[in-house]
Amino acid sequence: MNSNPYEVLGVARDASDADIKKAYHKLVMKYHPDRNAGDKVAEEKFKEVNNAFDILKDPQKRAAYDRFGDAAFAGGNGASAGAGFGAGANPFGAGGFNFNMGGAGMDDILREAMRGFGFGDFGGGDPRASAANRRGRDLLDEVVIDLKDAFFGKTHTVKFSSNVECEKCHGNGTADGKPAPACTRCGGAGYVRTQQGFFAMEAPCPECGGTGHKIDKKCSDCDGTGTVHKSRTLEVKIPAGIDDGARLRLAGQGEAGSNGAPAGDFYLDVRVRPDSRFERVGADLIAQMDIPFTTLALGGEIDVETIDDKTLSVKVPAGTQVGERLRVRGHGMPGRRAGTFGDLYIQIGIKIPTKLTDKQKKLLAEFAETKPGKKGWF
Repeated sequence: MNSNPYEVLGVARDASDADIKKAYHKLVMKYHPDRNAGDKVAEEKFKEVNNAFDILKDPQKRAAYDRFGDAAFAGGNGASAGAGFGAGANPFGAGGFNFNMGGAGMDDILREAMRGFGFGDFGGGDPRASAANRRGRDLLDEVVIDLKDAFFGKTHTVKFSSNVECEKCHGNGTADGKPAPACTRCGGAGYVRTQQGFFAMEAPCPECGGTGHKIDKKCSDCDGTGTVHKSRTLEVKIPAGIDDGARLRLAGQGEAGSNGAPAGDFYLDVRVRPDSRFERVGADLIAQMDIPFTTLALGGEIDVETIDDKTLSVKVPAGTQVGERLRVRGHGMPGRRAGTFGDLYIQIGIKIPTKLTDKQKKLLAEFAETKPGKKGWF
């Protein structure tokens, strides 16, 4: 497997994020398992492409790779081994997932890079450092909904594939399904340490190969990893009143961790389309309406449609000016507190008639010739 992410995606080292996303989308569609059923070569290419993108899409990982190369991900902090596809829209337009949103931070990357060069981490061993027992990757999808959906709330169905816990061994990777015993040499850490003067040197445990445990007989379904790749469906409830750009989190619904480690989380970014009738400002809605001059001058009532398709009769005070707003309380978007709603504002406009009858022209001319009775007259 090619470990150079730039070569895998076919982009230059100074490629922009947009170029990287474009190359990734093209390749992941080409090698996706759904299009290449039973093709082992395509399956490996699919994993390779996702590994590469997982590195290059993350500024910290990309910087670490540019500086340290493969050593930046020694010990298991590399990219994801696979990706899934969701039904919702996303930056690539085809439902591609982003991985490892909450995964290894720069401290972990540097620690593994130092290990790759033969140095210790200077801060004592991390009991969670076993590469074979890492938390599962986080998954991210995006959905675009209408303003009305944001008003009522809805359930969004996401279909994708990812690593899940092996049912046969319960995620332990063992043939009998029981947790594997900790390695007696490293105590389950996966690394052994030797002191040479000032430096503490760490290396993968030769007894367990850095896994932290020994599996004498591996599970036949997952080959000892504790996870298998399967298609999945999630029902994500989008709450009423959700804001554009909000991120929903489903704890433990990401990729399964290896060898019994906790699963990652699933995140759904929600984008709300602009609406042709209403402008949203927080929990308030603004609707532009053209009202006849006579109604503005003399007062009257107008029919107003709300976001939930109701029709309200709204009173227009005499002398209402163009540009003013009429407030209709409680007919905006659901508020942050249960049972509360924003307001609906009617932005007053006027439409000037372009075709008048002779009688209408005469009446308007007579009106224009009348003398003002007081200051502020039209």
